Amino acid sequence: MSELKLAKLPDRKPVKIAITVSPNLNKKLDAYADAYKGAYGDAEKVSDLIPFMLEQFLDGDRSFRGARRRRTSDASDRTN
Repeated sequence: MSELKLAKLPDRKPVKIAITVSPNLNKKLDAYADAYKGAYGDAEKVSDLIPFMLEQFLDGDRSFRGARRRRTSDASDRTN
C-alpha cells in the first residue's frame, strides 16, 4: 500500500466542557462578541467564539509551545 501525502485525519469529535466565569469576564466576553460583530459584520455567540479564542491564545503562547515540544521530545526519547 502506498503512502498518501495526506496524513490520517486527527480526531475531530467535539468535546463539551462546561465552565463558570466571573461576571466581569462575562462582560468582557460580551464586549468581545460586540467588537467581533463590528469588525466582521457577523454576530457570533460568545460560546462559539471561545474555542477559537482559546486555540489562538494557546498557539500564541511561546512558553507553552516550547514546554509542549520538550514534553513530546522527552516522551519520544524514553520510547527509543
